[in-house]
Amino acid sequence: MIRELGLPVDGPIDPTQMVSSAAYYGFFAELVDRDPDGVVLPLRIGAAMRSDEYGAFGLAWKSAPTLRGSFTRAERYGHVLGSAETYSLEKTEEGFLFNLEKAGDGSRGMLLSNEASMSAVTTISEEVSASRFVPMAIYFKHAPLGNTSVYESHFGCPVHFESGRDAMLVSNESIDTPNKLGDESIARFFDQHLELQLNSLKGDTELQQQVRRAVANVLSEGVPKLSRIASELKMGARTLQRRLSEQGYSFQTIVDMAQKDLAQRLLRETDYSLAEVAFLTGFAEQSGFTRAFKRWAGQTPRSYRLRAR
Repeated sequence: MIRELGLPVDGPIDPTQMVSSAAYYGFFAELVDRDPDGVVLPLRIGAAMRSDEYGAFGLAWKSAPTLRGSFTRAERYGHVLGSAETYSLEKTEEGFLFNLEKAGDGSRGMLLSNEASMSAVTTISEEVSASRFVPMAIYFKHAPLGNTSVYESHFGCPVHFESGRDAMLVSNESIDTPNKLGDESIARFFDQHLELQLNSLKGDTELQQQVRRAVANVLSEGVPKLSRIASELKMGARTLQRRLSEQGYSFQTIVDMAQKDLAQRLLRETDYSLAEVAFLTGFAEQSGFTRAFKRWAGQTPRSYRLRAR
């Protein structure tokens, strides 16, 4: 199976060698089907990771002065590990949410890879923190793929499914606990290296952002077709579709991102009615907008507006 991904079976890990997200998700699904304890396999894979195996990114994570520094570096440099994953740090009343957004089609393999990613994030947080690290809670967008007690036993905390996000909740105390090998000058050295890597990837990142902006600009007219956006970006529809696929995105995924971003901004910053927000984000009916928003954010648009204010 490893060879089918174009990766060497033996030899050192090369964090710069990439595979397409579709192939990676397919690999996960097939791997779990072959394992008699398949539900636990993604959690075990994530728990086997160590920060050194992520190259310069892992070294920057480890040398950051605190976990807050580790998380903000993931937010800034996460795309050096792959264009399909984006991390963000969000302050809440309970603590800090370290969010994972992953491009994909919602396939079983993608959901399994999300579980592995969250397990890896927890593991390397435990590895670098100078004090015992246990997350306050873990959140997954999808329904449990097995007994929920298995997940809670693995993470050592409550695990919430169908929550509208993939995230780890970290306490205010844990996020500012010093890392064992934290050193600001060393971390800055790796930051410089990661900036160079990030700059070399900007063309791919900018395409996704260009598509998202182009979609957002015309949502009030309804959801645009891929051919229209491709025309606005001066390329063929098949070329755009191929380039997005190579980066791990589908056009529908980016439409969802654009609709979600615009909807949240309108709910936070304007007094438009929910029907008006639905229209401006490309929905013909408010009921369809409400269903989509609950899928994106795990709450109704009205609840989101009240909490945001």
